[in-house]
Amino acid sequence: MLVHLETERLILRRFTAEDTDLLVELDSDPEVMRYLTGGRATPREAVQDRILPLFLSYYRRFPALGYWAALRRDTGEFLGWFEFRPPDADRPGEVELGYRLRRPAWGHGYATEGARALIRKGFAEPGVERVFACTMAVNRGSRRVLEKSGLHYVRTFFADWPESIAGSEHGEVEYALERAEWHGLRQGAC
Repeated sequence: MLVHLETERLILRRFTAEDTDLLVELDSDPEVMRYLTGGRATPREAVQDRILPLFLSYYRRFPALGYWAALRRDTGEFLGWFEFRPPDADRPGEVELGYRLRRPAWGHGYATEGARALIRKGFAEPGVERVFACTMAVNRGSRRVLEKSGLHYVRTFFADWPESIAGSEHGEVEYALERAEWHGLRQGAC
């Protein structure tokens, strides 16, 4: 197991080709997929042929960035995943933060713990200048995680999605944190 990062309660490790079933199970929960697909499950073929290969491809292009399987440190239980990767190869210093956790992991602070650890690791090393995240405006839980992780509201925008899902009429929100802001916050905490 190639561990990327450990926190008090989490292990973030690289995905492997053997993780298809974990991702299929995660994406089969209608509540997990509520703000992503309106609750529709991701087909196994899509996970196997498109999603997992995408996750694995980031390790070759950006060894310190990508998608990471989140496991409980004490039991090894799969909780979900985190992303911390540049969505635009031409701007590798701008990194998107994201997460998708199984419903039993909700409400225990895992999303905030993992997000904070990735932000800290990203800004502590050279290369990452800005971290941002987007979610549906009505996704209060995710917005709270972003705020607790140190990101601040930037804007509301309306994306042109192929299919509308409940709540999309309120738009998407972007949150962000710049390297200089993060260093300022760290110094103020000392």
